[in-house]
Amino acid sequence: MKELWTSMGFLMGIFALAQSILHSFLPPEFRLSPDKLSRRLFRYFSSYCYYDITELDGVSPNELYNAVQLYLSNTASVSATRVSLTRPPNSSTFTFNLSNNDYLHDTFNGAAVSWEHHVTQRQSQSFSWRPVSDEKRGFTLKINKKDKPFIIPAYFNYIMDSAAELRRKNKDRLLYTNSRGGGSIDSGGRGWESVPFKHPSTFETLAMDPALKDEIIADLREFSEGKAFYERTGRAWKRGYLLHGPPGTGKSSMIAAMANHLGYDIYDLELTEVQTNSNLRKLLMKTTSKSIIVIEDIDCSLELTNRSSGEKKEKPPAQKPLPSGAAESGEEAQVRSVTLSGLLNFTDGLWSCCGSERIFVFTTNHAERLDPALLRSGRMDMHIFMGYCSFPALKILVKNYLGEREEEEEEEERVWMELEEVIVKVEITPADVSEVLIKNRRRGRRVALEELVKVVKGRVEERKVVDGGEEVVEEEKRALESPKDDGDGGTEMNVDDDAKEGKELTV
Repeated sequence: MKELWTSMGFLMGIFALAQSILHSFLPPEFRLSPDKLSRRLFRYFSSYCYYDITELDGVSPNELYNAVQLYLSNTASVSATRVSLTRPPNSSTFTFNLSNNDYLHDTFNGAAVSWEHHVTQRQSQSFSWRPVSDEKRGFTLKINKKDKPFIIPAYFNYIMDSAAELRRKNKDRLLYTNSRGGGSIDSGGRGWESVPFKHPSTFETLAMDPALKDEIIADLREFSEGKAFYERTGRAWKRGYLLHGPPGTGKSSMIAAMANHLGYDIYDLELTEVQTNSNLRKLLMKTTSKSIIVIEDIDCSLELTNRSSGEKKEKPPAQKPLPSGAAESGEEAQVRSVTLSGLLNFTDGLWSCCGSERIFVFTTNHAERLDPALLRSGRMDMHIFMGYCSFPALKILVKNYLGEREEEEEEEERVWMELEEVIVKVEITPADVSEVLIKNRRRGRRVALEELVKVVKGRVEERKVVDGGEEVVEEEKRALESPKDDGDGGTEMNVDDDAKEGKELTV
């Protein structure tokens, strides 16, 4: 036994001596060649191929790594058995990530793929101007060689697109407004100021006819999913909506519901702050894709009256004089006005195509005052009339403010029948109905409904009085305009001003 241990020690010593001699006289390339050869043989006979995606490309972040991490975080929340769970500051959502050195399986075009997340310690480095993390992170994609033509690069393109969509959905939506004094916009200026958009309006809470609501939702869905259609037909990927109707009928809530439904940002354009058509184009260039550009009360913002109506246009207000010693420069010295032509080009000209997936929304209380050129298809593709409160809209408002009816009550059923009968006889806006419900919601559901009935019936009586007065005025007017007998069998006529001036009259 002793001789055996002696022999083993002797062999180990010879092996150590040979290894030291090899390290001393053979270069590293020769020493590592057996390992490289074995790896090549393994890859050659293996039925899989591997792709390594590192966190850093040199010292710069790898965009593909970030996209894969975001894509897998969405997949890991569903299919992974072990995930790393985090929650960013000031966020209400949780983020799922693969744990260190864990696997996740995915499918694409019917092919199975496997992802591995590996984390290793980075070797200590000398001083660097750009500090690098102590950990080296990366993903390894494992696919079958026979599936390679069907996956690469389509799978990576799909990951990039999915990550971009996830970023858009997860990011906070913003509400923009153009900065005061738009004439100072230059190539480096921002032109827009933003705040977080937190409006809670949705199509579910929007008080309007359900059939019209479904039509609008379907139109928005077709637009957001219509990239291939717009490319195939050669049209700019944009759409226009005109929201018109009396005040208080929910036009602003409709815009908020559209933004929440699509996940778009909102650009609220104040035309009175834009000085020239050139500045208007620059503001359009600084908007992003997947956004809604809004001009509210457009009939009050500019002189955009119907040119065919023959109405006399008022002169624009005079500009305030500059303080003494101040001088205008560049575009500020030009005429400070945005013309109808500039607005038409803004919505449907060449400059309107400098982005994609944009929605233009104009609101007005008087659509008949707008020029037909502004309302045609291609600029305002869908005209939505936001009318007075109907019975279906009334039921939505009651549900929003008073909740669902818990049980059938005969008294409440009677109130609903009265509301259904009188709501069609009066012009009352959803805003007025909401105010009545808000004031009385703490007094109980039935009391709030009864108060609403009183208000609506009061509006009906007011309308009867107004209509009766208008009928009296019409009768008096007809009596004054009707021919009167002059007593001699002739007919007395009212001679107008033109006849007094000597113009010929035909009786």
